[in-house]
Amino acid sequence: MIAVVATLTVQPGKESEFEAIFTELAATVRANEPGAKVYQLTRSRETPNVYKVLELYADQDALTAHGKTDYFRAAGPKLGAVLGGAPKIEYLDAIG
Repeated sequence: MIAVVATLTVQPGKESEFEAIFTELAATVRANEPGAKVYQLTRSRETPNVYKVLELYADQDALTAHGKTDYFRAAGPKLGAVLGGAPKIEYLDAIG
């Protein structure tokens, strides 16, 4: 399995808008991508405008397919409009 941790910093005051956009995206991912085992938005307790997306994919094919979906691509500009900078993406390999 492949894990992804995406750290997203949202512009102050845009948190609710970001959460609405991402909640819709996450629901679509869960409904349409059986290879996406986990796709969970989390929010920092220390810095309220910093979010982390915890993702777990069955394999590289599932991760690649996720990035090519029309709904993921369509969400990009919407999310970009509320982010305070480029996302930081970390890829990890599952052990065991």
